[in-house]
Amino acid sequence: MNDTPSRLALNRTTILLLVLTLAVIWFVPLGWRHLLPSDEGRYAEMAREMFVTGDWITPRYNGYKYFEKPPLQTWMNALTFAWFGVGEWQARLYTALTGFAGVLLIGFTGARVFNAATGVFAAIVLATSPYWNLMGHFNTLDMGLSFWMELTLCALLLAQRPNLPTAHTRAWMWVCWGAMALAVLSKGLVGVILPGAVLVLYTLIARDWAMWKRLHLIGGLIVFFAIVAPWFVLVQQRNPEFLNFFFIVQQFRRYLTPEQNRPGAFYYFVPVLLVGFLPWLSITVQSVRHAWRLPRQPNGFAPVTMMLVWTAFIFLFFSASHSKLLSYTLPIAPPIALVIGMYLPLVTRDQLRRHLAGYALFLVAAAFAALFLSRFGSERNPAELYAEYRGWVLAALAVAFVLTLAALWLNRRSRAGSLGTIVTFATAWLLLGTIAGTGHDVFGRLSSGAQLAPAIKAEMAKLPADTPFYSVGVLDHTLPFYIGHTTIMVEHPDELAFGISVEPHKWLPSIDAWVERWKAERYALALIPPPIYDRLLKQGLPMQVIARDSRRVVVAKPPAASAGAAPTPAPNAAAPVEKPQQ
Repeated sequence: MNDTPSRLALNRTTILLLVLTLAVIWFVPLGWRHLLPSDEGRYAEMAREMFVTGDWITPRYNGYKYFEKPPLQTWMNALTFAWFGVGEWQARLYTALTGFAGVLLIGFTGARVFNAATGVFAAIVLATSPYWNLMGHFNTLDMGLSFWMELTLCALLLAQRPNLPTAHTRAWMWVCWGAMALAVLSKGLVGVILPGAVLVLYTLIARDWAMWKRLHLIGGLIVFFAIVAPWFVLVQQRNPEFLNFFFIVQQFRRYLTPEQNRPGAFYYFVPVLLVGFLPWLSITVQSVRHAWRLPRQPNGFAPVTMMLVWTAFIFLFFSASHSKLLSYTLPIAPPIALVIGMYLPLVTRDQLRRHLAGYALFLVAAAFAALFLSRFGSERNPAELYAEYRGWVLAALAVAFVLTLAALWLNRRSRAGSLGTIVTFATAWLLLGTIAGTGHDVFGRLSSGAQLAPAIKAEMAKLPADTPFYSVGVLDHTLPFYIGHTTIMVEHPDELAFGISVEPHKWLPSIDAWVERWKAERYALALIPPPIYDRLLKQGLPMQVIARDSRRVVVAKPPAASAGAAPTPAPNAAAPVEKPQQ
């Protein structure tokens, strides 16, 4: 499986230039957008609090214990803040690095398990598929999880190559076990349950019992537990309530019950994958057919069967779940890209011409549809924002259309499987996603609340360091990060219900209780949704607006209103209020 088609001009210089170009496009835009709620703001703020407090064992969010997910990404983001300062691109750096590393890893694996052309084209497919590309630029947990699961799969494929020395097999299997441990530390038991189930299903389908002799189970389990166990032991010692909430509530009830309020039909992930691999849809069926016909390796291992079982099982696993999000099936993107990459060098010039022409027409149709974007306007996202975003979308489609025409031109003058033609078309979709994704900040500016941060921080600078900051009836996922200050929850616990339940002294259970405390405070700040603010204003509650937008009002206690009032101790949030100086 190591013969490279001679018609492809693959050399180290070409590959290096492709990698460097991808790196520039991949990493430069990281700081061009504000953080989006809820995931980006949540995980950035958790890392900021970990960095500020120095507590690397007990994750906290907005000052409250937060055990919904393990801490690997929080650790990585906190280290990034320590090294490069607190900011938006720093919050996305770990996610971007894992996404970029995933592209290189699938290329390396394709080249070693199959041939050089497969590796190069698989990397191109993965890098330019919107699913992987866009998720690699958002600070969520699923890209990190997907990379470690990809490394689990790729290390297994690399370890099972025929005629590999025993020491090399053992080393790759230890990498596989270590990657599973890091997947568990990324998002929990799925990091080991899914690969384990795939392994069992593969064995039954392929009847490849001999592979179990090459898994190095004893050494692998030692590696796995050496990596995964210390944090679980330490966090349980410090927080006796951890195990029940993390394993029972978050790992099992989240999957088996609809209590997370993230429903979706069984076919929920079908359109996700169709859009996620849109540039390569026209050759997907042919790719699977071609891969399925490949023979087993001389040692009986069937890498294609393993990849297809991995893809099908994980897709069905999350399709059956009561909790669904777009990114849950991201771990199947690398093997899909590898299967497509195996077939792409074999596409004839006529096939490629039809492929490119079809996408040129698609881009024209998409541009026409984009003209009507402003019709999606709502009270939360006004039509003016959609009209502004329309310019970005049209620019992205125009760039993609021009590059697709260039790919058609190259295809007419190139032989079948031309790397230049494929790279040009792939660049069209990479830039389409990058430009349209960057333009989405027209919504991010508003949803993040970042534009309010300067006024809020200026007001905070005038007040004592222990001034309480209340969050009344809402949990704002991004503003605490931008102002470098946690807030005290009032009435609405949101996803902090568990943390509040174990530290109930850190919140106020009703707005009436908060009103009484507010009246007694000498200094105080509060974040309030506009409807609640309007109601309180009508009641005559003393409030001085220091910043506001259409989604939030931030107020301070007017000095005159608290003259002569005795201050009342406020619930205490755990994280320091000030952002560290870099």
